[in-house]
Amino acid sequence: MQNSLKRMWALLGVVAVVAAVLATSAVASHKAGPTIVIWTDQDRTAAVTKVANDWAASSGATIKVVTKNFGDIRDNLGTVTATDAPDVITAAHDWTGQLAANGLVVPLYPSTAVKKQFPAYTLNAFSYGTAVKKLYGIPVAVENIGLVVNTKLTTVPKTFAQLETTALKLKKKFRQPFGICVQQGSGGDAYHMYPFFSGLGGYIFGTNKAGNLDPSDIGVANPTFLKNAKLIDKWNKEGLLNSKVGYTECQTAFTKGTTPFWITGPWAADTITKAGISFKVVQVPAIAKPSVPFLGVQGMMVTKYAAAHNVDTAAKDLVTNFFASPSGQTQLAAANGRPPANINAKAGSAVLAQFSAASKGGVPMPNIPQMSSVWSDLGQAWVRSTKGAGAMPAAKSFKAAARSIADKIG
Repeated sequence: MQNSLKRMWALLGVVAVVAAVLATSAVASHKAGPTIVIWTDQDRTAAVTKVANDWAASSGATIKVVTKNFGDIRDNLGTVTATDAPDVITAAHDWTGQLAANGLVVPLYPSTAVKKQFPAYTLNAFSYGTAVKKLYGIPVAVENIGLVVNTKLTTVPKTFAQLETTALKLKKKFRQPFGICVQQGSGGDAYHMYPFFSGLGGYIFGTNKAGNLDPSDIGVANPTFLKNAKLIDKWNKEGLLNSKVGYTECQTAFTKGTTPFWITGPWAADTITKAGISFKVVQVPAIAKPSVPFLGVQGMMVTKYAAAHNVDTAAKDLVTNFFASPSGQTQLAAANGRPPANINAKAGSAVLAQFSAASKGGVPMPNIPQMSSVWSDLGQAWVRSTKGAGAMPAAKSFKAAARSIADKIG
């Protein structure tokens, strides 16, 4: 009997040891799961958290989402310590050149099946390389501006001449200082003015034989644009455009029904809808050339710190497979109010679909570092030539901008 009790206690001791080992292993296993740190902005925090945690549930990872102002993500990535650095970031495609050149983000290699779900220009927007281009981000959303038309005040113009005539007629009726409301302000706004720029034959950079953007080919004052620049002088004289106008003035006039045309993006859709305005979004009608908008492609990138944190494989899987998926991008589109990049994802609303249609033929904002030398001068060229009395002739203004840009680029 005594021997039986000894054997029983010995057996229980073994069981206890095994249980302890298994419990310890379970805890260690739980702790061993990778923690992925993601930097994103307020608009996308909820959706990014939801999508990333859906992936984490099946991968055993832990997701930590840090909310930042969108522009601070790029700037802070270059100064953050490795301990506090993110593994994945939400990014704008035109950061690609700067971040890749500085070695802050790493190339991604999604499968052919994944790449087929995206328009080529969205992948090109996140690609960079002076010799061989590499993909540095997975596109998740596309945004662009369009011509928002108050359909109670006027019909949708089919030609630029119709747009100009109607705008000037209602400018006089409502005693507005502009015909078409497009934001500029003293600082200028080359992004919002781009449909006029492209419509007159302007371009930022040409491309070389390899198909890469060529910063030595600056098209800000190319012959075609200069030939058409007198139209800008005409628009300034008649008050079709007014550089003194900013976003607030446009929003107020449009939502109060005292201007029929506003050039803006999907970020204004909720405000217009809540104001009870009946509207439709279209591309600005062609001028001398198609008046295409700049395209902004937003996406997810994996930073160099993922490798330092030993989570690079997991981070790349999250970005190239899960954030790239139609379901993930549908969720992001719904939360952020931007059309998804994945062609199999759902846009979320009829308004977003209209903005998508208005993007046809659009030009992705150049993603090379030299683009930082363009924004201010190009914006100021428009300010100088559309400020009303005392405006500089457009040809002279844009020639000066082109010279300044070339000097900065060197």
